[in-house]
Amino acid sequence: MNQTTIAREVKGVGIGLHKGEPISIKLEPLEADSGVVFYRSDLGISYEAKPENVIDTQMATVIGDHRGYVSTIEHLMSAINAYGVDNVRIVLDANEAPVMDGSSIGFCMMLEEAGMKELDRAKKILVVKKPVEVKEGNKFVRLSPTDMPVINYTIEFDNPIIGKQNYCFEFSKENYINEIARARTFGFLKDVQALRAMNLGLGGSLENAVVIDENRILNPEGLRFKDEFVRHKILDAIGDLTLLGCRVFGDYTSYAGSHKLNHLLTKELLKDPSAYEIVSLEKSAHKVYEKVFA
Repeated sequence: MNQTTIAREVKGVGIGLHKGEPISIKLEPLEADSGVVFYRSDLGISYEAKPENVIDTQMATVIGDHRGYVSTIEHLMSAINAYGVDNVRIVLDANEAPVMDGSSIGFCMMLEEAGMKELDRAKKILVVKKPVEVKEGNKFVRLSPTDMPVINYTIEFDNPIIGKQNYCFEFSKENYINEIARARTFGFLKDVQALRAMNLGLGGSLENAVVIDENRILNPEGLRFKDEFVRHKILDAIGDLTLLGCRVFGDYTSYAGSHKLNHLLTKELLKDPSAYEIVSLEKSAHKVYEKVFA
């Protein structure tokens, strides 16, 4: 099973969730072992999507350095993971990825349009060998060894619309498209002013986020899934884990996880070489890896 890139260049335009600016996005093919690279065309700077390049996780996953940054990469990274794209360059003319409709389905459509190209190099995956966990109070995220990767996510909000939700997701591209990709980001109306005071959420609207008041959903069309909130958290987690550089063969479990905890989890995993193994599918005799990530 070999690495992939996209077969052709594709372009799109959207609004940035936090800055509210129009953003042009272009996906370009890359050669084997290049990984996922973000390129700020307005600054002439590239950033590899790796844990060591993460500089903020307050409201989104942000990579960058003192010269600039790229924010809100998690939805695009999630789609890239689901489609098994190992190498791709993302060209942006602003400091964040476009929010599209608040989910990753727009990026899935771009990848469908681009098509996939197989490269002459074996695909690599990260196999979790022992449990790794990060906690913050009663919140936690955990990776653990498995025979078949599952994401088990629980959220709990003191709000009657959300309440406590749990979703157990068995990873595959088909399952992702059907169960996860259309789940939108969400927020509370009472937080809008606070976000905008921090110069965040300026592009948010009912067209790209689920907005919740004290006891109702403000979006006229309602929810896409009755548990859309926890499904979106799974979408985010898949995107955040993609910064490890290859797909992860392990169970992910979370209670009230966040971008911050996901980032700390990737760092904690990489600190311990005995906790994981990078497996080349060319040399692997484990057909289950290929079945999951085909």
